[in-house]
Amino acid sequence: MRNLKSVSGLVAVTCLLFLTAAGALAQTADNSRPVQVSQGTKQKIQGVVSTRNGDMFKVRAIDGAETTVLLAGHTKVSSHGFSKKAYPVTYIMRGLRVQAQGKGDAEGNLVADWVRFDEQDLRSAQSLEQTDKLAADNAERLSKAEDAARQAAEEAKRMQGQIAENTALANDAREKAEAAQHTADQAFKDAALANNRINGLDEYETIKLIPVLFKLNSSVLDATAKQTIDEAAAWAKAEKAKGNANGWLVQVVGFADTTGKTAKNRALSERRANAVIQYLVLRHGMDLRRLVQPFGYGENNPVADNKTAEGRARNRRVEIKILQNKGIAMKGN
Repeated sequence: MRNLKSVSGLVAVTCLLFLTAAGALAQTADNSRPVQVSQGTKQKIQGVVSTRNGDMFKVRAIDGAETTVLLAGHTKVSSHGFSKKAYPVTYIMRGLRVQAQGKGDAEGNLVADWVRFDEQDLRSAQSLEQTDKLAADNAERLSKAEDAARQAAEEAKRMQGQIAENTALANDAREKAEAAQHTADQAFKDAALANNRINGLDEYETIKLIPVLFKLNSSVLDATAKQTIDEAAAWAKAEKAKGNANGWLVQVVGFADTTGKTAKNRALSERRANAVIQYLVLRHGMDLRRLVQPFGYGENNPVADNKTAEGRARNRRVEIKILQNKGIAMKGN
């Protein structure tokens, strides 16, 4: 009996992975075709979210029919089932299998009265979103490495042309060609090192922890928060000038107090983390290659007691962690 249960569990997991893969294929299929909803007509659709942009997203059915759905103030977002757990609209993401019902507007869009999805599909879509982002980051690094190799090869070819034209420069051209090849090899090594840094965070130690505090229910950086980040950036630049910043990565994690619902607090903590990242990039020019995947913990991992106003104020925060590879630190590089 125990073996039968194990086989049943394996079959269920296999089916879930198959359905998730099928949804992803439908989402990226080339046979998509836009369809419109007649104005004032009530209609129910289902499929996979292929695009999400603000209050608009597109739902692609298995036959390729793609409907544009608009979120309104009255739209209700929830899970399937008897309880119909409510979710914020931010949980509608690319790759999520949904059902939606509403009426057509003058532009042929479906203005949704409600949007529903299965919680297992939500977890699959969230995993797919993280995987897509990591894959895109790795693809960008590989593309840069290939560009460096291509430039190095072109430089080597140019050097060889000069050798043919002027034999007196043969030795110098050969040295430059070897240096160019070394640059290409180093570019590939740098790409591999970047991947190893991301995949081996347990080999990093915290150099500095900077808490950035936020007001209640807010993800906006006030003057005090900006000053905290400015001071941290000035310290980091000074350390870099001293040659102490090799192997550094920056981890930005958001948190919230226990005021409000858990799902809302998690979304709020993610917005806080993104606000800090945008300020670091736009104001201080932080290199995105040094940024670890941001995350929002919501009301989890408090640093103070949420039963007091002072404690809740300390928990409404974003933690900026400066991490350094232990191996690089030991070598003094």
